[in-house]
Amino acid sequence: MSIPQETSALNTTPNLHEFLNIFHRRRTLILLVMMCFVGLSTTAAIVWSPTFKSTATILIEEQEVPAELVHSTITSYADQRIEMIKQQVMSRPSLWKVVEQYDLYPEMRKESPTEGIIKRFIKDIEVEVINADVIDKRTQHATKATIAFTVSYNSRTAETAQRVANELTSLFLGENLKSRERQAQETTTFLKQEAESLAAHIEEVEAKLATFKQRAAGALPELMPLNLQMMNQSDRELMDLDQQIRSLEERKSYLDGELATIKPNTPILSVTGERILDSVERLRGLRAEYPGVAANLSSDHPDVIKMKQEISALERETGANPETEEVAKQLIDARARQATLADRLGENHPDVLQTQRTIVALERELRRIGTGAGNKPMQRPENPAYINIQAQLNSVNSSLQALKTSRTTVKQRLQDYAKRIERTPVLEPDYLTLARDRDTSSQKYQDIRSRLLEAKVSEGLEVQRKGERFSLIDPPGLPESPEKPNRKAIVLLGVILAMAGGAGAAALAEHLDHSIRTPEQLVRVTQAFPLAVIPYMPNKADVGRALRRRGRIRMAGLGAVAVLLLLCHLFWTPLDVIWFATLRKFGVE
Repeated sequence: MSIPQETSALNTTPNLHEFLNIFHRRRTLILLVMMCFVGLSTTAAIVWSPTFKSTATILIEEQEVPAELVHSTITSYADQRIEMIKQQVMSRPSLWKVVEQYDLYPEMRKESPTEGIIKRFIKDIEVEVINADVIDKRTQHATKATIAFTVSYNSRTAETAQRVANELTSLFLGENLKSRERQAQETTTFLKQEAESLAAHIEEVEAKLATFKQRAAGALPELMPLNLQMMNQSDRELMDLDQQIRSLEERKSYLDGELATIKPNTPILSVTGERILDSVERLRGLRAEYPGVAANLSSDHPDVIKMKQEISALERETGANPETEEVAKQLIDARARQATLADRLGENHPDVLQTQRTIVALERELRRIGTGAGNKPMQRPENPAYINIQAQLNSVNSSLQALKTSRTTVKQRLQDYAKRIERTPVLEPDYLTLARDRDTSSQKYQDIRSRLLEAKVSEGLEVQRKGERFSLIDPPGLPESPEKPNRKAIVLLGVILAMAGGAGAAALAEHLDHSIRTPEQLVRVTQAFPLAVIPYMPNKADVGRALRRRGRIRMAGLGAVAVLLLLCHLFWTPLDVIWFATLRKFGVE
């Protein structure tokens, strides 16, 4: 028999009827799997020990004093400080004190090491920050800022959760205060040390600069304009002094010429018109006559003695010493005349002998004058013109000497300034290095001193609790219901998994079962369409099995109802409450 063309186009997509047949065939497996999942989830929801959670909310308040007036030295953001405080609070020594204080994890402490207990404690602690959308004051842009945070602790008992959460909150609040005070004090101490170090460095540089200035002796670069100005001024003074000296020297030459043409003493005439000699002229005349008289007469002759007495008297009167040069000239002339006369007249001639006696007298007079000479003769001029010119000459000589002395001083000063200017380029690099170091250090010192004052004010702000602070706005409360587990969610999840598990088990069983149950399956296997379909006719054994299966289904249904009632009693509303509410609904008391 040929196969009809319709068999090639037979629909192989499962329909609702096939799904119902599959459910009918696999209902026992589906119910068993669902009961297993529901039973496991229910058991987990009942057996799972409750966990209570106590939470405290801490608000981050800004400092009371405006930030424009007092700047805080705490520059980190709130979330950063929270994380730092969290690490400090959750350190091993701090947490272990809490564990011992509240006797946490007693069973675990008997078996597990300390590290395990600390890890478990940290796992039960929860710190969460609360952010809000704010406007940044500096950039005027919207941003997120941490305004608060919560501290929670999970425990099996509500009382322990509250007490430990309260202790952790106290640790967070206390650690925040201590950390802010410590940071402010450390900032102040650091700036103080830096200021002292810079002050010592500045003193050292100042000492080096003082030594350098002493060694420079006025050749500092900053004195270069002054040295140039003083050098130019000294040069002009030197030129003025040279001009004045030249003028005075010309004046002196002129006065010397005038003085040479004027006699110091004006001749004094008698009534008869004869010149009256003064004491000096008489002394000079007697000295000129004495050698001749002494040559002709003996030393004991009255005229010689008289002449000696007159000469001595005139010397005492005039205060002048004997003129040695004049006597020496006369002695030279006498010796020359003696030589001439001796050659011409002979040594025994009376004139030659007279000349020899004159020479002896002059030599004797010269020896006398030599033993008694002390000072040059002082002549007292009498001519007014001579005296005037001599006074002018003395004044010129004094001025000239003073100008020469001043010129020497100015020239020395000019040389000193020139040496300073020559030394300045050599000394400039070292001096500029020291000066730059001093100026930079002084500027840094002033900045650090200003920051130190601000840090001290900020430290006072933190000590007086006027800065940014943590405020407890919601203390840890006693939890009324456990945080975990969510028994309703566990049961609901169990139901969902039961349905999915039942469907999956049925699908897997169908996939593994290769029995032919429908015409479509036969067509797919034999590639031939059946002529007729004979329905299944059960026998007595099949009927008995069906009855027993229905009994089991009824029992399973009753068990499921009992389980649902138990779940409702445990996780939703107690059955007695439902019963009384129902009676009240229908008006039965």
